[in-house]
Amino acid sequence: MKVAKRWLILGHRWLGIGAGLLVALWIGSGLVMLHVPFPRLSQAERLARLPPIAWDRVAIAPDAALAAAGRPEPAALGLEMQGGEPVYRVTGPDGSRATVSARTGERRPALTPEEARALAGSGTVEPVARDQWTVTARYDPLRPFHKVALADAAGTEVYVSAPTGEVALVTTRFERGWNWVGAVVHWVYPTPLRARPDLWRDVVLWLSGLAIPLLASGLVLGIWRLGWPRRYRNGALTPYRGLARWHHLSGLAGGLALTGFLVSGWLSMNPNRWFTGPAPPAALVAAQAGPWHPVGLDPAGLRRVAAPDAVALRFTTLGGRPLVVSLMREGRRVMGADGGPGPDEAQIVAAAMRAMGQAAPPTVERLTAHDAHWSGLGERPLPMLRLRFADPAATWLHVDPRDGTIAERLDRSSRAYRWLFDGLHRLDFFVLAGPARELAQWALNLLGAVVVLSGLVARWRRVSRKLSG
Repeated sequence: MKVAKRWLILGHRWLGIGAGLLVALWIGSGLVMLHVPFPRLSQAERLARLPPIAWDRVAIAPDAALAAAGRPEPAALGLEMQGGEPVYRVTGPDGSRATVSARTGERRPALTPEEARALAGSGTVEPVARDQWTVTARYDPLRPFHKVALADAAGTEVYVSAPTGEVALVTTRFERGWNWVGAVVHWVYPTPLRARPDLWRDVVLWLSGLAIPLLASGLVLGIWRLGWPRRYRNGALTPYRGLARWHHLSGLAGGLALTGFLVSGWLSMNPNRWFTGPAPPAALVAAQAGPWHPVGLDPAGLRRVAAPDAVALRFTTLGGRPLVVSLMREGRRVMGADGGPGPDEAQIVAAAMRAMGQAAPPTVERLTAHDAHWSGLGERPLPMLRLRFADPAATWLHVDPRDGTIAERLDRSSRAYRWLFDGLHRLDFFVLAGPARELAQWALNLLGAVVVLSGLVARWRRVSRKLSG
């Protein structure tokens, strides 16, 4: 036991010098991220930038636009304005993008810097293939960009896709500045590393994996050295003094929560692919939509079925049935010009059963309030349908009843991941909402900061004494 204890002490001490600094950086950057998330243009923000569709300029039908794009069976099709011109946005099954003018029926060429400036607003234009804020693969179909730096007080920069003309991202000086000490540090996100997803994933797994033994050994030592039930000679619970005393007692109080943060952060990288993600697979989405059906509407017919204030239309199918969805500036989706109901529940369930290859109907639950598995974090929309299937993976589908879109697919492993990451790392527990969750995160992180910083300073003093002696 003495030998084991000695090696545990030495391991904790030397791991704490390097890994302790990493943990301190993760705590500080995580607190920044509570208030300044990584820049991302949400669907609602993107729609808010669009003017209503200028129907007097729409002269081309959707099916003709698909023919011009060379994608008769697209993965996605939409109509919106690009500056003063209505355009069709076409996404192929392989993820490739094309833009077709709804006025002339011609495929739009790549955007020039002058056109990008006209779309974004006056400012300087810089070509960007990939930078710190567009580093992830989700931007690959839109590269390269024209980055337009607006001459405003907020230091706004607008990224316009050169191939498609879409506004892909908007950042401000405030967001960029705080993210250098927030998400970039917390996610280990320097551009040269993050641009190589496999390498980045391995680096984060190893860094967080090395920090876990530091905290685990500290918990074991903290309990081992605790004066309970037999107190030390002066009646204290700890044999240490000064910073070491703070480190021991704060570690006992907050070490478990800090270990939970580290372990859940490590699990967020899905080591060994233990978990399936909540994003519905493309094959499931395609099977639920069914075969593409021609829209079959001319411009006058489109105007009749569109909501009066629509800033975009989305053309889709559900079980092979064509649907036209109007998107409003605030992010709201409506079916038909009068905002009437979308597909009924029976149609949604039938399409989901075909997509899942299940003969037995699922249990259907209509969510009108957020719960443990459809939480309020991220402003998830309501109402939502939850379809529970009796397949071997016990799959749940969260389906938007307005248009039948699969918002999320959960099986046993992804529901476990929800608690192991969202629960432990983000404190996404149903009993913690709003200010209570934020207060709990600050309290636990500050307690963790006391644990880590007291240990770092104590170790630095010990090393300094040895070097000077």
